[in-house]
Amino acid sequence: MSLSPSPAQSTGGAAALDLLARGTVIPAHPLALTPAGGFDERRQRALTRYYLASGAGGVAVGVHTTQFAIREPEVGLLAPVLELAAETVRTEAGRPFVKVAGACGYVAQAVAEAELAASLGYDVVLLSPAVPGADEKGLLDRARAVGEVLPVIGFYLQEAVGGRYLSPEFWSAFADLPSTAAVKIAPFDRYRTADVVQAVARSERADAVTLYTGNDDDIIGDLLTSYTTADGRRRRVAGGLLGQWAVWTEAAVRLFEDVRRAREGDQEAMARCLARRTELTDANSAVFDVRGGFRGCVAGVHEVLRRQGLLDGIRCLDPRETLSPGQAEELTRVCAAYPWLTDDAFVAEHRDAWLS
Repeated sequence: MSLSPSPAQSTGGAAALDLLARGTVIPAHPLALTPAGGFDERRQRALTRYYLASGAGGVAVGVHTTQFAIREPEVGLLAPVLELAAETVRTEAGRPFVKVAGACGYVAQAVAEAELAASLGYDVVLLSPAVPGADEKGLLDRARAVGEVLPVIGFYLQEAVGGRYLSPEFWSAFADLPSTAAVKIAPFDRYRTADVVQAVARSERADAVTLYTGNDDDIIGDLLTSYTTADGRRRRVAGGLLGQWAVWTEAAVRLFEDVRRAREGDQEAMARCLARRTELTDANSAVFDVRGGFRGCVAGVHEVLRRQGLLDGIRCLDPRETLSPGQAEELTRVCAAYPWLTDDAFVAEHRDAWLS
């Protein structure tokens, strides 16, 4: 079952929402900056082209990987970043492609950001749960208000990067909202992940709400796991909306196809997925700077893209956000250890065209 697109959405909105419901690969889009700290539109567009060419099914823009500071008045990049990605997808995708816009803040801000996204043809809004002082009722009220503009994706974010505990009762109520299209489960916690799966299953709209993993620490585990819910049915995580998939995306798409084959009973595909489960987690620890307490998370994504020539630096809006000591060496190690993980040859073949 899928949601109908709002009148503000493009004619491809229904197909995009159907794709979201089936499950797909959705990278979280980084922000390309010049060495001086300005917006690098050429490389920003190249990144979107990279995700399109890789076979991803969508892209999430204005989220943590894009850097929340794009909303600050002195930065003023929220609208330009959303607009450039939407325009690139509209003119170059040629297929259904899910455009996810991140929305932050209290009700007024989140609704305004959703209205901006709708005006640009986005399909769905990913709601940041980092709202200081808001209780669960307040978060539900905000989701209800945003849902009058566009369908919404709930987001269970790990506490290490600004998330908070949200009860199973909250997730059941969130799934009951008529505008809820999906939930991104990213607490980096097996117990809380299971809580969300079971809570959504108890909703009257369980069949209309798609589960996505944001648990970059065990992507393959989430995609392969089948849960038995209280009503005796089996429930799976359908796809991933991930910062990890902002890099090595063509390889991520190939991995996702292997996961699908494994789910369908292909034992060779299952063996490959199981062998790669801990390898991908190890690689993510380098990209996301687990040893440094996630301080170099965004910079780690940038460093992979810089090495591939898609970015010309790792600068973030906050210049204090950079690689942690030893993180670059860890990235070198995992690239050498797991050649299946990277897509350097694919990027090298197409990079000049994407940057044109």
